[in-house]
Amino acid sequence: MHKSTQLPEGKLWLAGDYSRISREDGDKEESDSIANQRELIRSYVAGKPDIKLAASYEDDGYSGVDFNRPSFKRMIEDIKAGTINCVLVKDLSRLGRNYIETGKLLERFFPFMGIRFIAINDSYDSQNHDAQTDNLIIPFKNLINDAYCADISKKIRSQFDVRRKNGEFLGSFAVYGYSKDPDRGNHLIVDEETAPIVRDIFAMKIAGMSQQGIADKLNSLGIPSPLEHKRNCGSKFTSAFSVNPQAKWAPVAVGRILKNEVYTGALIQGIATTPNYKVRNRVVKPESEWARVEGAHDAIISAGDFGLVRSLLSQDTRIKPGGKEVYIFSGLLYCGDCRRPLVRKPVKNSSYAYFVCSTYKKDKESCQSHSISERKIHDAVFEVVTHHIRRCAEIERVMAFVEDMPMRRAGAMRLQNQIAQKQEEIERISRRRVRLYEDFADGVMDRPEYERFKRAFENQSAEASRGLEALEAELRRAASDADAKVIWLEHFKKHHAMERLTRAAVAELVERIEVYEGKRLEVKIRYGDEFQAAETYLESFPEYIEARRAV
Repeated sequence: MHKSTQLPEGKLWLAGDYSRISREDGDKEESDSIANQRELIRSYVAGKPDIKLAASYEDDGYSGVDFNRPSFKRMIEDIKAGTINCVLVKDLSRLGRNYIETGKLLERFFPFMGIRFIAINDSYDSQNHDAQTDNLIIPFKNLINDAYCADISKKIRSQFDVRRKNGEFLGSFAVYGYSKDPDRGNHLIVDEETAPIVRDIFAMKIAGMSQQGIADKLNSLGIPSPLEHKRNCGSKFTSAFSVNPQAKWAPVAVGRILKNEVYTGALIQGIATTPNYKVRNRVVKPESEWARVEGAHDAIISAGDFGLVRSLLSQDTRIKPGGKEVYIFSGLLYCGDCRRPLVRKPVKNSSYAYFVCSTYKKDKESCQSHSISERKIHDAVFEVVTHHIRRCAEIERVMAFVEDMPMRRAGAMRLQNQIAQKQEEIERISRRRVRLYEDFADGVMDRPEYERFKRAFENQSAEASRGLEALEAELRRAASDADAKVIWLEHFKKHHAMERLTRAAVAELVERIEVYEGKRLEVKIRYGDEFQAAETYLESFPEYIEARRAV
């Protein structure tokens, strides 16, 4: 049986006033938020001698759908402890906007605990309520509050989707390496303090260091971790992963940076969401539904280096025992027959090591051993890489010569002249359309004639605009093609003075090494397609042969 909500005559109701506001579920800045809700309640209590305010509870910034609010939970505990036996709110929506949960409180929990509940603006008092009327009106109001929250949630989700697609950054904190633009809060700008650290992390990974090795290196240099950097900047940031007074770099933090495409200038948001406004558990959405905007901000890492690191992370890269760097050929050596990785076999008490097929190691009937010494692989790869570095230097010089030829400059100038002519044509058609309307307005021509000429001018204008777009696209394509022909050469130029083979050079320039029986190797260089395309491109010019002879 429920406890009675009637107190003996002369006794006081010990009340708790509860206030809540949330921008998320659509609550307005009405009544000055928490302060004016409390003032309304105090004014009400001033005329009620049988009610005494014993406690105050406020949840600022919490949705009415979520009942996991700190002050609300504290109020429930006080009710159970007998500290209060009355709850006052401005209206029913302050208590909650979830129809089912609010109904449980009003119909079951409050009556069972002997709690008098008062919603001032809804004129509801559980001590003096009309059962027939309130049993219909109160659930209906709760249902309206719930539906209102659902509608607001849908609008907010839609607004966020639009902002994400427009390239606005909606995160609470800027990604490490960036800061929020003081002039445009939803735009990321490069943080000159931490961006160099991000570049160093990628460089160390390309050079062959493991995530643990990179983390240890950063800690030894005293570089603040991302969490510590936020704290140093005054951000009120807490994390469940922080167990030490000062957060250190960890392999997981390094891995997050190496996998985050935001450093290429791409903004990817809306990866996870909640099923609906009542469920707070987040679920990952299909990649096709993610909001992706390229070039949303300045890049810290080139797309080429990011792709290279992504490739390295996907490879089987073993660390030397007791070391912090991977083997120089880790993740790159494969059997030419079964396509499985080769296994490194060091010789005891010696610097000598050799590789064998992993399939053969498990089952000698399935493949050949393809045994080959590490030194032989080293020498072969060094020879191939240095050869391509020399060839790339030649290609770059010849390409610079070809791009500077009068015929190339004339081609670009021709496109620019055509674009200017097309713009003049569009402007001329526009002026003729204005004169056409003036003739119609002055009665020089009737409406059918005006409509006929108008359609003709519109068609001419649309055709000229399409032509202009095509010319501009061709000019952009020519410029980007020239850039693309040079960008991949930069990776080879970085190592032009290489005297010994390094992990960084191998990782950047070698895509795969395949070993066949008879110790035959096939070294597949990265950017092979670009290399071939450059040669084909140059061979299309008669001057190419002469230029090569002059090199």
